[in-house]
Amino acid sequence: MYYSVRIWRAAGAGALNVFMSSLTSPPTTASDYLLGPARFPTWPALELLLACSALGTQQTSFSDLQRQLGAVRDWQQVLDLAEHHGVIPLVYQTLRRVPDAIPAKTLEDLQQRYEHNARRNLKFTAELLRILDCLDAHGIAAIPYKGPVLAETVYGDLTLREFSDLDILVRPADVPRAKLALRDLGYSPNSPFTPAQERAYLKSGYEFVFDGAAGRNLLEIQFAILPRFYAVDFDLHAFFERALPTSVGGRMVRTLCAEDLLLALCAHAAKHAWIRLCWLRDIAGVVQSLPLQWDAVNRRATELGVDRILGTSLLLASRWLNARVPDSLQDRWRNDREIADLFNEIARQIPGAEQHSSESLDYFRLMLRLRERGTDKLRFAFRLLFTPSVGEWSVVSLPEPLFPLYRVIRIFRLSRRLFSPPAE
Repeated sequence: MYYSVRIWRAAGAGALNVFMSSLTSPPTTASDYLLGPARFPTWPALELLLACSALGTQQTSFSDLQRQLGAVRDWQQVLDLAEHHGVIPLVYQTLRRVPDAIPAKTLEDLQQRYEHNARRNLKFTAELLRILDCLDAHGIAAIPYKGPVLAETVYGDLTLREFSDLDILVRPADVPRAKLALRDLGYSPNSPFTPAQERAYLKSGYEFVFDGAAGRNLLEIQFAILPRFYAVDFDLHAFFERALPTSVGGRMVRTLCAEDLLLALCAHAAKHAWIRLCWLRDIAGVVQSLPLQWDAVNRRATELGVDRILGTSLLLASRWLNARVPDSLQDRWRNDREIADLFNEIARQIPGAEQHSSESLDYFRLMLRLRERGTDKLRFAFRLLFTPSVGEWSVVSLPEPLFPLYRVIRIFRLSRRLFSPPAE
């Protein structure tokens, strides 16, 4: 064990120096630090999606819609982009007002997808209530968020938001009991751990994904908002203390207060580099629909070190989707060169954005740029290097006393992925 610790320290120190140097290197393209255009005139399909998804869409005049529709030449691209960005219901609800302005086949396709989503949402909402009843019967406090909760409280209609799973927060100490309770409902974790691995994962991960009778990956029991290596240490216990009642499917449940919900959604969108409009629409909807205490939002964002994540998210939601963010905040964020640079970069990438690899050098550079405090950057890099996960456990099975060796495996696996030359 003595030698394994020496190896870990030596390898870790060298890898951390190389890692931080590569991640903090400036991007190869210079930025003019000006906020880019709010729209995408060379992408008519994306322009139309923004028009359909923005707040106040129902008040959009017929002539404005006609101008947007007139620029579209490829309706299959509209359908594909709407599917990718998770805004089919919003697009359908807008375009059904102008049925003569779009191809009948396109409108029929949108209607079928909308109705399919509506049926699935109703089914998932019923399942959510069944799960919450089960957890409550076992004395387990649970907070549903996203999914049906956002659809009803933020969109005002269960059918207007797309979701394919259910997200429920529980306290870390309640996870083992929750797993046992869910087994009675036919749910099973899709990545079974040994008892030792589960204890380690509860310290470093953030969710267990469950398969059920209705399909795979149907339920996510979350015990944190983000994995530990992101170094955004939300206080889940405070989330439970501040939780408020709301109605979902005609039943009262407890969910996150508006300020905690906004910060959690911003962190989630940033984790995925804002590549889908539906996540920004969620944020815009919270700003519009819920009574936010902006002083509390700013205070908690500063404490967590996520001012830049909050600012980037709200500027995107404001510029693209008409979210009404206080002018004082917008002025402050507009003067942040890094936020302006991020805004421009996301604007360039979002038309063809795809899922980022969470173990690519570009992704890690982005995650570092999103943090305004040097200590948070260091914590992120250190935790990233030294926090083993499922990938390391799958390489070799070690007894619990030898788990520190997984850190060595982590360093070498991550270094190989980050610094190996790309395959020809």
